[in-house]
Amino acid sequence: MHSRMNDRPDVTTALVTRFRRQRPLRGGSLIITVFGDAIAPRGGAITLASLIGLMAPFGLTERLVRTSVARLAADDWLAGRRLGRLSEYRLSPSGKQRFIEATRRIYAGPASDWSGRWTLVLTPGASPARRRRVRETLLWEGFGELAAGVLAHPALTPAETLGHLEAAGHGDAPILLEARSAGAGPDRQLVAQGWDLRELAARYARFIRNFEPVLPAVRGPLAPADAFLVRTLLVHEYRKIHLRDPLLPPSLLPGDWPGTAAYEVCRTVYERVFLAAEQHLVAVAARLDGRLPTPEVSVFRRFAGLPRG
Repeated sequence: MHSRMNDRPDVTTALVTRFRRQRPLRGGSLIITVFGDAIAPRGGAITLASLIGLMAPFGLTERLVRTSVARLAADDWLAGRRLGRLSEYRLSPSGKQRFIEATRRIYAGPASDWSGRWTLVLTPGASPARRRRVRETLLWEGFGELAAGVLAHPALTPAETLGHLEAAGHGDAPILLEARSAGAGPDRQLVAQGWDLRELAARYARFIRNFEPVLPAVRGPLAPADAFLVRTLLVHEYRKIHLRDPLLPPSLLPGDWPGTAAYEVCRTVYERVFLAAEQHLVAVAARLDGRLPTPEVSVFRRFAGLPRG
């Protein structure tokens, strides 16, 4: 493996090295990225053996992959089945539903028009433990916390919010309201109260610093294995930031908002490595009943349109 690392383009080696240095090395999180970005559009299932092969270049040992997959299954992200001594994992119904919304957000363009309406979530009388669980679920969906037990979002509707809460196991949903402020001033006050845009901007700026140097390297073709590494780490780092982004409309953002530039970097790199990465996926990954199926047509609509060959 060491010699293979030396054969890679410098920017690819830098990305992989940076990921491997993370402590702890979160194998489950990267596996979720691979399932959502690459496996889900091709039927959502993969043998454990080929998943181990896909993850090895990232520094994930066989033991770490097995442990991570078992935890994801216990958390109802994945479901397994066996055929003799072989095993296969696919997205569980709950995991598949969670991926649908996350996929829509990750690959969509920046927010544009805004209705001026806010979705508010209130948890009056809830126990501290339940309030904490609801808060964690909604913060991951980009909600801002205005006060204890009061969260807001400018884009998700109450129905969409309820769907996220139910998918996360909050059957006894809190109070959901739809509201409109008195004008732009109060809207900006809500943003300042609910979100730390400075921290979010810093994370976007760091993403740009890490992936802008990749652009020259992907102007020409990369080897399929390298393209898969770049594509996976690109989406992995982007989704960790973007899924926390409330996707505020431009009227509520600073004029030099780096989220827009981060999207353009992500879109450009992704579309340039997509097809080569798919070649690697087809060569390495399989299901118990044979090769992975062809990708869903919807995958080619990511980032406003991808090449088909």
